[in-house]
Amino acid sequence: MIILHQIDPIAISLGPLQVHWYGIMYLLGFVTAWWLGRQRVRAGRLPGVGEQAYGDLLFYAMLGVVLGGRIGYVLFYGFADLMRDPLMLLRIWEGGMSFHGGLLGVVAAMWWWSRSHRTHFFDTADFIAPLVPPGLGFGRLGNYIGGELWGKFTDGGWGVVFPRAPEFANWSAQQLQTQFAAGALERYARHPSQLYQAALEGLTMFVLLWWFSRKPRPRYAVSGLFALLYGAFRFLVEFVRVPDQQLGDHGYLAFGWLTMGQVLSVPLIVLGLFWLWLSTRSPTLQPQPPAAEPAKG
Repeated sequence: MIILHQIDPIAISLGPLQVHWYGIMYLLGFVTAWWLGRQRVRAGRLPGVGEQAYGDLLFYAMLGVVLGGRIGYVLFYGFADLMRDPLMLLRIWEGGMSFHGGLLGVVAAMWWWSRSHRTHFFDTADFIAPLVPPGLGFGRLGNYIGGELWGKFTDGGWGVVFPRAPEFANWSAQQLQTQFAAGALERYARHPSQLYQAALEGLTMFVLLWWFSRKPRPRYAVSGLFALLYGAFRFLVEFVRVPDQQLGDHGYLAFGWLTMGQVLSVPLIVLGLFWLWLSTRSPTLQPQPPAAEPAKG
């Protein structure tokens, strides 16, 4: 059944203050990571690390996501806009976040934290990897609610008509409602690629990584599986997702189909395979539940 997207991206309006669903989804992702991470810390999945140290790690990771995501988006997708208007880098509320940039930001945060706590970087990465997919899933749901990052046209029966798409630039809400009720908008139905990504990058990756990491695995294995899964899922979904139009020939970099998202995903696939191979000759970190922290006061 074809659906007309009618979700208000603003969850709460208090005078001039507006809280967007996308921001709430980010918050849900961080809260879920905090809760799941506490379970793993208490189970001793990062030896020598207590809840306070984990709280520091999560804080640094949050900064990495936001700063890296924004900087990555500007460098990968909006560099020309940055040259015209350098201050656009700071206007996060206008939208524009990159997963690959956010990933680099988290990697930098994990490296800094691991160095400070004298922990092997990949022990930290293997600990964090299963906590990331819920945030990815919530983020893609936020994209869907906001009616952005839609897919290509589809004649399947599950398409969605997105009012913010360019073909409706001069249409009023009433026109959309009337034409949709008359069945005249079916040819404008698009793949809800945001939901595909939420299902693959969020739910599927979380189930597989959480199950895989429930028992101790060799160093690099969990990180390798994360990189491989994300890279492969993102590469595939790009075939039905509208590419970023600001990057040239209808958003494609080459061959009439290659997108920036695919280019950035290939290194993840390669790294994932390499790390999985490396894990076959690496030690396995055994759980060591942390000692109880002394009560204060």
